[in-house]
Amino acid sequence: MRGLLQFTMDLFEGLGSEFTRPEPPSPRPKKVKKKAAPPVVTPVAPRAVPDEDNVADAGPALPAIPLRDTLTLASFVHPQATRETVLGSARVAYEFKRGKRKTIGFLVGAEGLSVRAPRWVALRDVDAAVQEKADWILRKLMETQQRHARVEATRIEWKDGAEFPFLGEPVVIRLDPKHDFASVGGTLDEGDGAGGPRTLRLAVAQNAEPSQIRDAAQAWLMRQARKLFIERLDHFAPRLGVRWQKLSLSNAATRWGSASADGSIRLNWRLIHFRLPVIDYVVAHELAHLRVMDHSHRFWETVESVVPDYDLLRQQLKDEAVPRWN
Repeated sequence: MRGLLQFTMDLFEGLGSEFTRPEPPSPRPKKVKKKAAPPVVTPVAPRAVPDEDNVADAGPALPAIPLRDTLTLASFVHPQATRETVLGSARVAYEFKRGKRKTIGFLVGAEGLSVRAPRWVALRDVDAAVQEKADWILRKLMETQQRHARVEATRIEWKDGAEFPFLGEPVVIRLDPKHDFASVGGTLDEGDGAGGPRTLRLAVAQNAEPSQIRDAAQAWLMRQARKLFIERLDHFAPRLGVRWQKLSLSNAATRWGSASADGSIRLNWRLIHFRLPVIDYVVAHELAHLRVMDHSHRFWETVESVVPDYDLLRQQLKDEAVPRWN
């Protein structure tokens, strides 16, 4: 504490030839200090200290975030979020669930971050694990957000003149119901050779609903996909020493292909949007599973034996935006 120093000064008067005692001064009226009113104190109910696990599982755990920070923090909110934290410069609300598992798991998907934990793990340990993985979580959330933005930018407005990629090159839809290709749904012009988009003429009326145009374009693309996939399967299967038995086209949102031990292959028809080398990588990937049913080092060596630059093509498959059809 800062000490208080009080100085006292004696005053002398009558300095001169003689000393005269001064008349005592009339007493000054004492100042009466007004007492300050006591502060008004609003009683506050004591704050309960809840059981940590029960409360956090029942609802979101919200950290105290200064108002100024809420104006600058990036925000990633899972639609089923039950807990919330701040990671670096981002507010992350994530889905949290407990289950029969041995470790804490993290999943970053299109909706955001999901965290899974064993039933016996304390929430403070879950929070510590989330903070420990903060760099990885933020990087994946940013990548997912950017990918979503690219996909949204490729959303197709289904009408005459709509555009989408076919084998990596732009194609423009023209509605042309008068032509005689109704049996095959449409035909693709060869183009003018000047690098402009090719034209896909669909046997659809000019006043057709957007859903009708979309369905006609999808049917045409799926026919092209099946034809091309069979051709590429037949090309790579002998080189890998395997035999495929059945091809199915899928419309999965997050998986490009799959393979079963009985020789059944499933490939996503949307692969037809990519360049042929990317399609070849996926075809070779699934055929390689007929030899090695895992993703071990031996599996990737098998893929590399027929697609030497598979790693680059694999990254392109992740990075390139696929048109949004819905």
